[in-house]
Amino acid sequence: MTGRIAGTRLPGNRLISEGRPLNQDPPIRYVEPVYRPPSEAESLILPVTDGCSWNRCLFCEMYRLPQKRFRAREEAEVLDGIRRAGEQLGDQVRRVFLADGDALALPTRRLLAYLEAIRAHLPSVHRVSSYCLARNLRKKTVGELNELCDAGLKLAYLGAESGDDTLLARVNKGESFDSTRESLDKLRQAGIRRSVMIINGLGGEALSDRHADNSARLINITAPEYLSTLVLMLNDGGARYRAAWPEWQALPPSGLFREMERFLSALELRRTIFRSDHASNWLVLKGTLGADKEALLARVRAAIDRPDTASLRAGSRRGL
Repeated sequence: MTGRIAGTRLPGNRLISEGRPLNQDPPIRYVEPVYRPPSEAESLILPVTDGCSWNRCLFCEMYRLPQKRFRAREEAEVLDGIRRAGEQLGDQVRRVFLADGDALALPTRRLLAYLEAIRAHLPSVHRVSSYCLARNLRKKTVGELNELCDAGLKLAYLGAESGDDTLLARVNKGESFDSTRESLDKLRQAGIRRSVMIINGLGGEALSDRHADNSARLINITAPEYLSTLVLMLNDGGARYRAAWPEWQALPPSGLFREMERFLSALELRRTIFRSDHASNWLVLKGTLGADKEALLARVRAAIDRPDTASLRAGSRRGL
C-alpha cells in the first residue's frame, strides 16, 4: 500500500504525467494508476513490469484494474525508454524507481541489462530502487542479489505488512514471519538497503495486540535500515475485507494510536530511520530508532490522551 501518483516530478521541474512529459514526446509509457513510495517523489519512475505477480492480498487494491494485470514489459521497450529518458532528461535524474509492484520478479539477467542501461544513459543516477516480494527474493541467490547491488540496485522496499502469521494468513499475504525474515536477511547479506512497511490497523480490533507484538519482533530481528508504517485504508469501505473476514472490525484513530504505541514500545533498534508520514496516517511521525524512540512515543501517547490537541492530519487530506 503506497502513494498513488498521476505524475512524477523530476529535478528541474519536469513533469511526466499520464505518460507524457511537458513539451516532448513521452520517453516512457505509463499505465495508470502509477504507484511509488513517498520517498521516491523525485525519482524517475521506470516501469519494467505492470501489476503484481501475487495480487491476492485482501487489503491491497493497487493492481485490481484490468490494465494492471501482471506482465513483464518487453525488454526492448524498457531499454528504449531508458535511452530516450537519457536523451530528454540528461543529468537531471538522480534516482530511478523500478515499477510496478514487483520488479524483482524478473530474471536477474534482465534486471542487470536494465541497470547497465541506466548507468550508460543516465550517468547521474546514484540510486536505483524497487518494490519486492519476499516470495520472489526466495528465487534469487545472495550472489545474484549482490550482482544487482553492484550494478546499482541499492534499496528494496518490502511490504512485510505484519509479523503475525495468523494475520498474514487472514489477509492472504502468501508469506509468513519466517519467509519475510529470510528474505530481509538475504537482502542484508547482499548489501541492499531495506525499507520495510508495516500496516497499522491491518488486523482490526481482534488481532491488534498480536499484530503489534509480532511485527516488532520481526523488525527487531531483522533491523532494517528504514521502517515505515501506513494505515489500512479500503476504497470500498471494507466490503471486500468483511466479506472474507465477517468478524473484522476496523480500529478507530484511538485504537490505531494504541497499536502504534505498543509497536514502538517493543522496538529495540539503534539506527533505523523511521517514517510514519504516508498520506494514510493520521499522526505524522519521523525519527531514528532508537535515538528518537522516547520522543516518538511521547507524541503517540499525547494523541491517545489528548486527541483534541494533537496535530492530526485532516480526514479530507488522507488517502492512498
